Amino acid sequence: MIEQHEDLLEQLEALRSRALTELAAIHSSNELDEWDTRYLGRNRGELKNISAVMPKLTKDERKIVGQKINDVKKDLEHQLAEKRETLKQNELMQALEQERIDVTLPGRATPVGHMHPLSRVMLEATQIFARMGFNIVQGLEVETDYHNFQALNIPADHPARDMQDTFWVSPGQILLRTHTSPMQVRVMKQTQPPVRVVVPGKVYRNEAVDATHEAMFHQIEGLLIDEYCTMADLKGSLERFAQELFGEKRRARFRGSYFPFTEPSAEMDIDCPMCDGKGCRVCKYSGWVEILGSGMVHPKLLREVGYDPTKYRGFAFGVGVERLAMLKYDIGEIRLFSGNDLRFLRQF
Repeated sequence: MIEQHEDLLEQLEALRSRALTELAAIHSSNELDEWDTRYLGRNRGELKNISAVMPKLTKDERKIVGQKINDVKKDLEHQLAEKRETLKQNELMQALEQERIDVTLPGRATPVGHMHPLSRVMLEATQIFARMGFNIVQGLEVETDYHNFQALNIPADHPARDMQDTFWVSPGQILLRTHTSPMQVRVMKQTQPPVRVVVPGKVYRNEAVDATHEAMFHQIEGLLIDEYCTMADLKGSLERFAQELFGEKRRARFRGSYFPFTEPSAEMDIDCPMCDGKGCRVCKYSGWVEILGSGMVHPKLLREVGYDPTKYRGFAFGVGVERLAMLKYDIGEIRLFSGNDLRFLRQF
C-alpha cells in the first residue's frame, strides 16, 4: 500500500509536468479549452481519474495524496487562468491590428448637393420681385371652394371652371388649389393697402400628364394694390422681371386675354430666348413664347375683400415656374423635373 501511495505522488507530479509543458505550447482558446477538459475536467479529466483511487488508501495516505492532488489542481488552475488572460490579450491585439484604421488614408469625399432647377428658378424669380418691394408669402395647398373659385369671381356655374379640372378633398367644399390666386383674397382680407406680395407654391390640376403638362406643378402669384396703379405699372414691372431673369435684351409684348378676376387681362410673351426671336422649335417658329398671365384686379374682387374700388386699384399676375425653367435651360420635357434622374439633375 505504501508503494501505491508513492506511485500516486509520482503520477501526480508527472501529470503536472506534462500539463504545464503542453500548456506552454498552446496558442489558441480552442486548444486551451481542450487542455482544460483533458486535465481538469470533472468527468474524464486525468486529475479526476487519479482521485478515483482515493477510497482504496488508508486514512493517512488519503491525507497525503489528497493534499498533493489539491496542490496540483490549484497550480494547474492558476496557470490556466494566466494563460487564458494572455491569449485573450493576444487575440484582442490581433483583432485591433486587423481592424486598425489607417488615418493617413484620404477620406471619402461626400458629394455636395445643390438646389433643384425648379427651386433655383423659383428663388431667383421671387428675389427679383423682392428687390422691387414685394413681400414673399406662402399659401395653403388645401383650399376652400370659396377662396379658390367664388371669391375670385368664379361661381359654381361659371364656364371658367371647365378650364380647371379639380382634385376635390370634399366635393364642393375642400380642394387642392388649382392656382396660387386664392392668396390674393386671403392677403387682402388680412392687410390694408398698400399690398405688394408674391406667392410661390405648388398647385394641382387633374390633367393628363404629357411632355408639357403635369398634375402637380408650381406657380408664382403676384399682387399689387395701391391708390395709384395703372396698366403701365403692370407692364413695366413684368418687363423688368423678364429682363432680369432672361437677359437685358429680352423684349416683351402683351396680348389681350380673359381671366375672371382681372379686367382688363393680358398674356405676356417674350422674344424667344433660344433663338432671340428668329424662330425655332421652342417658339414654334413664331419668335415669341408666352410666360405668364396678368391683368388689373377686377373691381368685384376688391369689393369682395372690403376695398373701395373707387379708391384702390391694382394688378395681379401668375407665372408657371416649370415654364420659366424650361425656357431658361432649354428643356423640352416637363416630366424631367419630377423624375429624380441624377443624370438630368447633375447638369444644374
